[in-house]
Formats: sequence, structure tokens, C-alpha cells
Amino acid sequence: MVINIKTNNNLKSTIAIAALQGVIDPEIGLNVADLGLIYEIDFDEPEKKIRTTMTLTTQFCPMGESIVGNVTQAMQEIFPEDAIEVNLIFDPPWTYEMISEEGQKFLNG
Repeated sequence: MVINIKTNNNLKSTIAIAALQGVIDPEIGLNVADLGLIYEIDFDEPEKKIRTTMTLTTQFCPMGESIVGNVTQAMQEIFPEDAIEVNLIFDPPWTYEMISEEGQKFLNG
């Protein structure tokens, strides 16, 4: 399974995903992109905004605030001219099936 993130700009999304692969879920040790926590990255060119929709492995994740902050920071670093907005949702809920093939190899290795 590849990283499956809905986007309206494939080129910029590829850049964003590369940056998000540097954001690690500290409890699991895997990055948020391969973990399947990023659902959508929407690039609003006229408004110079980037909206990232994501989830956490559980609503009660003790590191949730830190992870969201790190996602915001990673996006801001590569798109400094844009306003970054991270929307945290829990529907659909995260499942192990959302982990990328690379992520599964990492976890099982």
C-alpha cells in the first residue's frame, strides 16, 4: 500500500509528504505519513493557505498536541509563504490498515 493522501496538488503534496516523513509518532516510532495519519492536504493558492486534515492513532493519544504541532511546523518550514492549518478529525477512525507498506516493513522489521 502506498501513502494514500487526498490532495488537489500532487507536486506540492509530494514535497509536503517528504517533510511529514520527518514527523515521528514518538510512541510508535514511525512517521505520520507512513502511519496513515494524514488524510488530506489541500493547497488554497489564492488564499495562500494549506489545510492538512489528519487524525491520531487514538483520540486519547497523550502526544497528540505535540504531533499536531510538529506537523504544523514541518509544513511551515517547507511552505513559509503559506498559512498552515491543521484539522484534527477522528472520523474515519485510524486503523492499522492505513499504515503504508514501508511503514509495515519498519514496524515488523
